[in-house]
Amino acid sequence: MMADLKISELQWGWVMAAFPLGYALFQFPGGLWVGRVGPRRVLLVIGAAWSGLMLLGCLIPSTGSVSLNVILGSLIVLQFLVGMAHAPVFPAIAAGIERWFPVGQWALPNGFSSAGLTVGLAATAALLPWLISLFEWRLAFAMLAPAGLVSALLCYWYMSDSPALHPAVNPAERALIDHGREPASPSTVGPRGPLWLRVLKDRNVLLITLSYSCMNFVFYVVFSWGYYYLVKVRGFAAQDAGFLTSLQWLGAGVGAIVGGLVCDRLCRRIGTRWGYRSTIVVGMLGSSALLLGVAYHPNALIAAVMLGLCFFLNQSTEGPFWAMCTAIGGRHAGACTGLMNTGANLMGFINALLLAALAQRVGWPTAIAFGAAFALAGAVLIVFVRADEAIDQI
Repeated sequence: MMADLKISELQWGWVMAAFPLGYALFQFPGGLWVGRVGPRRVLLVIGAAWSGLMLLGCLIPSTGSVSLNVILGSLIVLQFLVGMAHAPVFPAIAAGIERWFPVGQWALPNGFSSAGLTVGLAATAALLPWLISLFEWRLAFAMLAPAGLVSALLCYWYMSDSPALHPAVNPAERALIDHGREPASPSTVGPRGPLWLRVLKDRNVLLITLSYSCMNFVFYVVFSWGYYYLVKVRGFAAQDAGFLTSLQWLGAGVGAIVGGLVCDRLCRRIGTRWGYRSTIVVGMLGSSALLLGVAYHPNALIAAVMLGLCFFLNQSTEGPFWAMCTAIGGRHAGACTGLMNTGANLMGFINALLLAALAQRVGWPTAIAFGAAFALAGAVLIVFVRADEAIDQI
């Protein structure tokens, strides 16, 4: 696209920055929307919007027909809208998991959703360049566009917002899902203000948002800089670095599933408060120590292996984080997880600016080690979060 539209690296950077901005800004509003209309309808709208925006991408004009400013403006607006449309996805998934799985068994399904993200990234990284090589980027976008709508229609046809509304759910399964839940009861004083304000003022929601944002700083170290670091700093050949990066993403997917499985088992044995905390603390402390090894170990291959293990442990906390926030939010899980993911994705901006500045000023070892400090801070913050203290369920 850069070659075809004659866009420079700096200009393309502005295009790419538009997606996380739209994604971050509409996490919390998207979560509130999920609470109002339910995840089923939200996922349908998201799938349709994604397919429509992919088709709009095919209509970006070529150079010569319009000015470069029009092309750049169109791309930036389109990317912002794609981020905006994507924003409620994970809050909707978290809300659906809260409704469909028993209390204390939310980390593993959330881990699978995170693993789906990594598998999707790996598949797209292979499929899209192949399609572009056979055709061209506009036609490749048009060929992928129906996938979002088809998957959304399948979800809408099969799923329901509540197990009680699904014809395939029997009374025994409903009893299992509802076991341990505290039904919302009318309050004599009423809720303390509107939902959005209660979420913003809740101590546990704010602390888990800060902790998850610290975890996501480490995520963006690998996501945004991992390949660049292996090639430019550690001296790997481009093909070797690509292979190592693919292994890191596959390892991250496994880590998300393993972390969710371990967390759910711990919740059943020692309770939700320390079941969530302990899984996250181990993952964060381990990724912090490994990042220090990445920064300062003299052997490039060992450093690359440690970076992959760091990503594994980092993603092992995904399911526990989302399950813990779901426990705090209860029936308002969409709003709470939306706020948590807002802070996490704003960290992508901070990471991009801070890591580059540190690397230029004091070198890459110190810049990478700075990520270890964020992981340590996240481990400390999560100890003060109580998953057994839910916000008002009215």
